[in-house]
Amino acid sequence: MKKILKIIGVILGLFIAYCAIAMLFFDSKCHNEQSLLINAPKEKVWQNANSMKAFNTWNPWMKYDPNVIVTYKGTSGEVGDGYHWKGNDKIGEGEQEISAIVPFEKVATNMHFIKPMDDTATSDLLLKPEGSGTKVTWTIDYEIETFYKPMKPLMTQQMNKSFSEGLEKLKALSEK
Repeated sequence: MKKILKIIGVILGLFIAYCAIAMLFFDSKCHNEQSLLINAPKEKVWQNANSMKAFNTWNPWMKYDPNVIVTYKGTSGEVGDGYHWKGNDKIGEGEQEISAIVPFEKVATNMHFIKPMDDTATSDLLLKPEGSGTKVTWTIDYEIETFYKPMKPLMTQQMNKSFSEGLEKLKALSEK
């Protein structure tokens, strides 16, 4: 029994040490980025990426709440085009709005997460011709509070998984 308690104590001690080190040394700034080559010209990919309504056809987080309430605002495909979502505990509540557009090359957005916690992020969708296809790169930049720094590797892994899933959906739509 003493041996088991010692093992549990060592594991708990290592976990506490990891958390302390992470809170002290992990950067609070986070950047995630995923790219995918889509076998379609950038004009076709652009049709599926140039507005918030188009984005939501392949948005990987929408699947977590089939009853999410989405309200669009602004002119589709222009700066100010945005939407507000309110969903279950998995997707929470927030807003995303186009902040800059370079036709057939870039859509930049600002995000405001309202629930479960108040936070902000910026995201870019970049299109670049590559051979007969289009390389699409999706990025997000945000900051995390010190308390959440130990979870940064897990958050990065989950974000990369979601980005890959979304880009695969964009690829399927664009290659039709």
